[in-house]
Amino acid sequence: MGVYAIGDPVQMLVPPDATAAEVERARVALGLDQPILVQYWLYLTGLFQGDLGTSFVYNQPTIDLVLQRLPATVELGLAAFVMSLVIGLPLGLIAGYRAGSMTDDGIMNGSIFAYSLPNFWQGLLLILLFAVQLRWFPSGGRGDTGTVMGIETSLVTASGWSHIFLPAFNLALFNAAMVIRLTRAQVQAAMISEYVRYARAKGVPEGRILMRHAFRNVLIPLVTVLGLELGNLLAYGIITETVFNWPGMGQLLINSINVVDRPVIVGYLLIVVAMFVIINLIVDLTYTLLDPRIRLGGKPA
Repeated sequence: MGVYAIGDPVQMLVPPDATAAEVERARVALGLDQPILVQYWLYLTGLFQGDLGTSFVYNQPTIDLVLQRLPATVELGLAAFVMSLVIGLPLGLIAGYRAGSMTDDGIMNGSIFAYSLPNFWQGLLLILLFAVQLRWFPSGGRGDTGTVMGIETSLVTASGWSHIFLPAFNLALFNAAMVIRLTRAQVQAAMISEYVRYARAKGVPEGRILMRHAFRNVLIPLVTVLGLELGNLLAYGIITETVFNWPGMGQLLINSINVVDRPVIVGYLLIVVAMFVIINLIVDLTYTLLDPRIRLGGKPA
């Protein structure tokens, strides 16, 4: 109701020289002549039938528009998620194991720096350095795509990988910094625990203690946060998609806000909510795999 109560999309859609009668016809055609409560009821009625409305601008069903952009957003979010793990987990383990050392200080200072950089400014710097100066990667776009099981993706072509690297890296740095800080804190706490002291007393090698004892106890809090962050990467990579001209859902949302395309805005938000619900469900199910003591029924193993 809030989205539908603000702004006038008709003024954005009709030409500047349109007459009052033409403006009114456009308003009637879009159903915007109805009271806001009636518009809300009609939207809910369609929603429970699987209809997210029709775009004012593209004159296409909202669900079709979002699903066309969804693969690009998912592949960018997953690539950024994997990058953040590849960067963050090893550095967090090292920092936690060597807590208080110069190595720890250097890693933590680097993570604070990456955590503090504005995403859009960081993206522009990456474009300036790697695309303009060094010319190692393209500055924007998705590149060539292929089809896997009927889904169009850029992850099966060399051009697609070269195009996705910079935006994924830009999106991953913030999350990598968070993974470093969380992993370090959990490992540092685990290394002074009783079971680690007992393992050391038995003569277990330090590497085995770190990976088998300390790291396994880090996984559950880490999975909790990473599940939410994966949702954030998929739902809120809007700035990165805009800076790198990535044709995903975020760019569609920005364009829809600019022209007050209300069905697309609300449809995007509903799909994002559904994605968060699914991801949280997967996280809860993952708990039972990581720790056999956890059961969905609430009973210990």
